[in-house]
Amino acid sequence: MPNIKSAIKRVKTAEKANIANSQAKSAMRTTIKKAELALANNAENAKELLVAANKALDTAASKGLIHKNAAARKKSRLAKKAN
Repeated sequence: MPNIKSAIKRVKTAEKANIANSQAKSAMRTTIKKAELALANNAENAKELLVAANKALDTAASKGLIHKNAAARKKSRLAKKAN
């Protein structure tokens, strides 16, 4: 544990950010899995879930949770499965 006050604060804020980022990344993965499952089963709401997955990927890329090229790659693969 650091002794300097600013370093102690950085540890606390880093922990909070880590928790928030983990939750956001997990939610993104869940959204993608739901979309993939719907596309595989030809579900009626597959297009809606695909839009939600694309939005989740864009949000994660803009927040820096995943690289923008990784988001583009995943979106491309989802679209390929949809068509």
